[in-house]
Amino acid sequence: MNYDIIVIGSGPGGYVTAIRAAQLGFKTAIIEKENLGGICLNWGCIPTKALLKSAQVFHYINHAEDYGLNKVEGSFEFPNVIQRSRGVANKMSKGIEFLMKKNKIDVILGTAKVQKGKKVSVTDKDGKVTEYSAENIIIATGARSRELPNLPQDGKKVIGYRQALSLPEQPKSMIVVGSGAIGVEFADFYNTMGTKVTIVEFMPNIVPVEDEEISKHLEKSLKKTGIEIMTNASVESVDTSGEGVKATVKTANGNITLEADILLSAVGIAANIENIGLEEVGIQTDKGRVLVNEWYETSVPGYYAIGDLIPTQALAHVASAEGITCVEKIKGLHVEKIDYGNIPGCTYCHPEVASVGLTEKQAKEKGYEIKVGKFPLSASGKATANGNTDGFIKVIFDAKYGEWLGCHMIGEGVTDMVAEAVVARKLETTGHEIIKSIHPHPTVSEAIMEAAAAAYGEVIHI
Repeated sequence: MNYDIIVIGSGPGGYVTAIRAAQLGFKTAIIEKENLGGICLNWGCIPTKALLKSAQVFHYINHAEDYGLNKVEGSFEFPNVIQRSRGVANKMSKGIEFLMKKNKIDVILGTAKVQKGKKVSVTDKDGKVTEYSAENIIIATGARSRELPNLPQDGKKVIGYRQALSLPEQPKSMIVVGSGAIGVEFADFYNTMGTKVTIVEFMPNIVPVEDEEISKHLEKSLKKTGIEIMTNASVESVDTSGEGVKATVKTANGNITLEADILLSAVGIAANIENIGLEEVGIQTDKGRVLVNEWYETSVPGYYAIGDLIPTQALAHVASAEGITCVEKIKGLHVEKIDYGNIPGCTYCHPEVASVGLTEKQAKEKGYEIKVGKFPLSASGKATANGNTDGFIKVIFDAKYGEWLGCHMIGEGVTDMVAEAVVARKLETTGHEIIKSIHPHPTVSEAIMEAAAAAYGEVIHI
């Protein structure tokens, strides 16, 4: 029962870590209490994208005439849409099972608790406890939907993202509290399928981490689809005693009451740090997160933490990168620290939102003299042919050296385009180099080149 590395948790942080460890020759085990793939594959990233794809197809069917096709009466059975999403998640989870076998990683099913002396105890479904040991223990237990004291989740009328993925029937109306990626994506899905949706956001703008112009544009786009949006507002209390939910919402003009079948709480996540042995081992935490050094080692040597547990961006691709960096450092390879200023963020609503680097406001606050370029997708030939011209590309460059400080996109397919900006920033590419890099025509990616040209007064197509 002795290993070189034990990974606790099999989400995109944990399973990627285990695979890289096995590739490096470590005898590796991974411990999972539920399903391989963790929240992301089973109850997060993947199944939500499956739901959004169903909504997009439904939208296309109902707008067939916009593409010169005969009008079609689109209809659906809500349980079938949910079933497809669950099928996609199950397929991906089975894929992780295959990867574990391929890489000769031992999969241990049960609930893990770290112990002193580089040991882990695992309690299986029958209550049997088995102890394992390893030279290095990597904790990747992820996070769950955060509950506010005034918004307790009962799983039926007040729900988190997990229940939102598997409702037995479609609600006629829904209040979504919080407008980050989770809240906006579910709001978009349910609204497209016919649910009356109201978003309540505490901050002045929806998707508040994004550039303000992107936030404002998305708000307009979502309102056009019928979603009601309340910003600078907060849900003070909920009453679930009746058939649905009554939410008391505090606004600048006083309190109002919203009624709906269901309230979805999407106010962020809470790290899964409870009852996993951190206190007993002496691993330090702060504000609900595990403290680590630059190579993800905790305050106790031999114990590491990655992903949503630590105070970095709570994103699947960040967790994966942290895990790879962690085990490569344990191996003694030459490893670069992760540049947390060059992490892309994506929101998969319609239109999609993608960004990397500084917002315009942040760049100014840091004292940069900047050049800003924007290119509307309404001027893109490919976007026009696609019938999806809602959105724009915005780029921000340092005026002195041409450094690409930030890229912010809203529009169909931009989550697949933002990687160009990530790679270019990694390579310290300048604005002029982007302008002189020939982009294929017709593609929506040309809009990035055109936005860069706009920043330098060289734009052609607007």
